[in-house]
Amino acid sequence: MARHEKDAGESLIMRNLLNRIFSYRMRALIRKEFDQIGRDRRLQISLILPPVLQLTLFGFALSAAVSNVRLAVVDDSRSPESRELISTLTESKSFRLAGYYSSVDQLGDAVSRGDADAGMVVPYDYARDLARERPTTVQFLLNATNANTATISRAYAEGVIQSYNADLLRQGIHVSVQPTAASDLAHRGQVQLQPAFLFNPGLVDSWFIVTGVLGLLLILNSSLVASAAMVREREAGTIEQLLMSPASTTEIIVAKIAPLFLLLSLMMLVAIGVIKFVFGVPFHGGLLLLLGAGSLCILSGISIGTVIATFSKSAQQAQLTSFFINPPLSSLSGALNPIEAMPKWLQPLTVLNPVHHFATIVRGTMLKGSGFMDVWPNFLALLLFTLALVSLSIWRFRKQLS
Repeated sequence: MARHEKDAGESLIMRNLLNRIFSYRMRALIRKEFDQIGRDRRLQISLILPPVLQLTLFGFALSAAVSNVRLAVVDDSRSPESRELISTLTESKSFRLAGYYSSVDQLGDAVSRGDADAGMVVPYDYARDLARERPTTVQFLLNATNANTATISRAYAEGVIQSYNADLLRQGIHVSVQPTAASDLAHRGQVQLQPAFLFNPGLVDSWFIVTGVLGLLLILNSSLVASAAMVREREAGTIEQLLMSPASTTEIIVAKIAPLFLLLSLMMLVAIGVIKFVFGVPFHGGLLLLLGAGSLCILSGISIGTVIATFSKSAQQAQLTSFFINPPLSSLSGALNPIEAMPKWLQPLTVLNPVHHFATIVRGTMLKGSGFMDVWPNFLALLLFTLALVSLSIWRFRKQLS
């Protein structure tokens, strides 16, 4: 009898909770928010286009791979052997011939003007040294204005030179050609490294970019959409009308968040589809874990946008305020560049960034097949960030309504 009364009491509490959540006022407020979004064409476009455009542009444009480096050449040898070396470099996808120059000074001027990204100087006695099986050195000049491009171009050149040396050995010519920046190849003992690439055997760099951009897309777009919607409604004077309605503050807040959350969740599904089918990123983990983390990201973004809107008096002021928040979230997230590439004193700050934790969950789930037990610290951190931001946004929104 006591157990029956307990079950009946729990059922009554659950029924009252559901009635409170899905009350007539709540349904009317949510329907009003959907109608308002339906009349706002710019808001609809911002919910549909960003996942496709941003993921596509960032995935293809933000690539660490360097190809078609413009190579200027000074060929003092003018021999079949030197022309073979030049063709070996320029026939690869790494370099393309930018022109021949008669002197090193002219080549340096071409690099300084931006007509070439790299330069190679073949010495006069290049062919003679090959014929006598003597080591010969080729000078390789690099424009290091972009240090990343210069480093990668040097690695490409050394790889092509090593391949060229192997071809010479197969032809019975026991000689090595080495660029001046390469290590000494004359030592007898050698250590050979056999790498094995896990989780991305094809070294597709776009997989790293798009899995990181997904978190930026959810949080930044959610904050921009939420702040724009809140500010626009306050400028229209509808918030004052809501205050005069019988709806409570909690119902108003939930009605504001629920439509944006549902529409942004659809945007998340579209973004995941683009990652899967446009860029071919594999999906080895659980979809529910990814969707749960994405939902927390969306709530965090909506909360950030709500807080920005409560401090802003116009849409322009909200956009300017977001410029002080979005760049740090982007640059200190590890979404677009490895955290290891940051200075040591900046790396601990990424722990305070929800985008960093979501990017770790996405890459672990999609590329590695990680489960909840593998990424639970990041999921817990993301949950705590979401609870803190939602609480702050509700407090600020209540203060504004009062």
